[in-house]
Amino acid sequence: VHFPDTERAEWLNKTVKHMWPFICQFIEKLFRETIEPAVRGANTHLSTFSFTKVDMGQQPLRVNGVKVYTENVDKRQIILDLQVSFVGNCEIDLEIKRYFCRAGVKSIQIHGTMRVILEPLIGDMPLVGALSIFFLRKPLLEINWTGLTNLLDIPGLNGLSDTIILDIISNYLVLPNRITVPLVSEVQIAQLRFPIPKGVLRIHFIEAQDLQGKDTYLKGLVKGKSDPYGIIRVGNQIFQSKVIKENLSPKWNEVYEALVYEHPGQELEIELFDEDPDKDDFLGSLMIDLTEVEKERLLDEWFTLDEVPRGKLHLKLEWLSLLPDASHLDKVLMDIRADKDQANDGLSSALLILYLDSARNLPSGKRINSNPNPLVQMSVGHQAQESKIRYKTSEPVWEENFTFFIHNPKRQDLEVEVKDEQHQCSLGTLRIPLSQLLASEDMTVNQRFQLSSSGPNSTLKMKIALRVLHLEKQERPPDHQHSAQVKRPSVSKDGRKGLVRSQASASPATSGSSTAPSTPVTGAADKPGTEEKAQPPEASPPAQHDLGRSTSSLLASPSHASIKEPTPSIASDISLPIATQELRQRLRQLENGTMLGQSPLGQIQLTIRHSSQRNKLIVVVHSCRNLIAFSEEGSDPYVRMYLLPDKRRSGRRKTHVSKKTLNPVFDQSFDFNVSLPEVQRRTLDVAVKNSGGFLSKDKGLLGKVLVALASEELAKGWTQWYDLTEDGTRPQVMT
Repeated sequence: VHFPDTERAEWLNKTVKHMWPFICQFIEKLFRETIEPAVRGANTHLSTFSFTKVDMGQQPLRVNGVKVYTENVDKRQIILDLQVSFVGNCEIDLEIKRYFCRAGVKSIQIHGTMRVILEPLIGDMPLVGALSIFFLRKPLLEINWTGLTNLLDIPGLNGLSDTIILDIISNYLVLPNRITVPLVSEVQIAQLRFPIPKGVLRIHFIEAQDLQGKDTYLKGLVKGKSDPYGIIRVGNQIFQSKVIKENLSPKWNEVYEALVYEHPGQELEIELFDEDPDKDDFLGSLMIDLTEVEKERLLDEWFTLDEVPRGKLHLKLEWLSLLPDASHLDKVLMDIRADKDQANDGLSSALLILYLDSARNLPSGKRINSNPNPLVQMSVGHQAQESKIRYKTSEPVWEENFTFFIHNPKRQDLEVEVKDEQHQCSLGTLRIPLSQLLASEDMTVNQRFQLSSSGPNSTLKMKIALRVLHLEKQERPPDHQHSAQVKRPSVSKDGRKGLVRSQASASPATSGSSTAPSTPVTGAADKPGTEEKAQPPEASPPAQHDLGRSTSSLLASPSHASIKEPTPSIASDISLPIATQELRQRLRQLENGTMLGQSPLGQIQLTIRHSSQRNKLIVVVHSCRNLIAFSEEGSDPYVRMYLLPDKRRSGRRKTHVSKKTLNPVFDQSFDFNVSLPEVQRRTLDVAVKNSGGFLSKDKGLLGKVLVALASEELAKGWTQWYDLTEDGTRPQVMT
């Protein structure tokens, strides 16, 4: 395929080949001086980790084509897209002496489009202030491991897999993560590393028509329908819609909001799949150039799906500009109906951009004269994010960036807590009403904040900016025709199930920066004559953190959560609209001619207590009784728990599966590391689920209970039977 605006650059390949030995020296230094200490500090089990050999091989990186952007770019920048490929016979050997474990990498392949930005251009040598490098989309990455199974048997790593590791590495290469190389000292590096997004894309994922029926019965003799769902990608922000069962013209009526950091070149990618127990079938795809969406501001139309004879997808796309003044806020709040409700969730009216710089004079941890391991937890409403850990210091420097979608800045607060990761205690807190930013110049505050409940001189330095999300209405003549550029996707459809399952994420993965999980708003219907009504979703999942965190935080990433659960509740279960519908359907089936008792979904017996000596919450799951049957053979129940609001995978606890029984006995004990004052502000989320076989469709929820832990009896503990309900609310306690 010949792209007229992409040029060959053999001179560049000859230059890279000549420089390759020196590039390899830099890579070896990076492995030994940066990656090795970070891995050692991430987990106590990895304290003896080391690289014994780093050899990138003789085959250099190749640049297959270069594209230079000349339109829609700032006059003070140069944007290049390099089509790069690296097929290297490397030798990277590592060992963990404590476990006598050796592993390594024999070869690496990477193919993708790397963007290079030279900015700002300056009227003095060297003419370019800094160089920024990143991938617009996840590159194709293949690693040939040796001894990987030995490595994954080590405590702390046993939840990882080959695909998860590849997914983590790929996400670190993708926007908004970027490598910035300053060429002159005057350049504001923080501004380059953490630019304000170009805009916000609001995606109304409405409905589809004329999809293909992929399900078959009687060994293929009878053609059925499909169970369609959508995967939506903008950069490395990935959302999944709910599944609509047995429907070739599904109506989702869901809304997602995504940050757009870079254009031209960034695209909205949508793929539709038919959910199946083993491998999901491909139903069609679509790629839309965001430059066109920005130009039009609002697109509301049917798009033809690629590779599908008649399939169409109805989308409404809004490009929201980021305004640094509050003059449009009241109108925006009225448009999204945030002026009436008291909710923290719904369509966003503003974006909060936070640059976490450093802290000074933090108090010691629990031990006197010992430096803490500080990290910062930030939250707005249900959205919570966390910084990296800085070890053994009372003067930590983070230099991290975070963003939060804001429903109503007039009513919401930014809550900040500095914690000692080692002793799980608070080092200071801070609450900033967002209304304070509305009155500030340029809606920006850059200062050292005095911490409460901390040392007398303990401060936290942050730069916080609020930007109003504004949809500019374009005046168009009646006969105006736009040309939203739809591109054919270049991704192979083979093995789609495995690829998609490892990528589903509500939030971008970040290294130097963290991005707020883009809050989806379910139930916002876009039909003529009906008002748009936003249903608040559950708490957003936490953003993925960098390799400096412990291995468990890597596993916590929503990008490795099962894609069977749509984005609105990627880390939860019962809040899925479809799960509730199925439960209600089974309840109606049970009611057919019979009177249900007071506990139609059965009960679960739990022992709950807090151990002050171990500083842990202890939960014993004893048994369940009178569960509902998923099939004629009964159910295969197990119990899943979270300590809300933590819904990360590392915070999940699960019992074993009890086969073919409605009265399972588990008698399994679990613990959560949490102090007594902290746990009394938390809620225990307990769900009884049906496992089903590998190829079975009988997977789902049997019932749920939410246990508030704000009880003075928690130190003594209690054992009780709890009624299971559809959503866990109003549990009836049976003593």
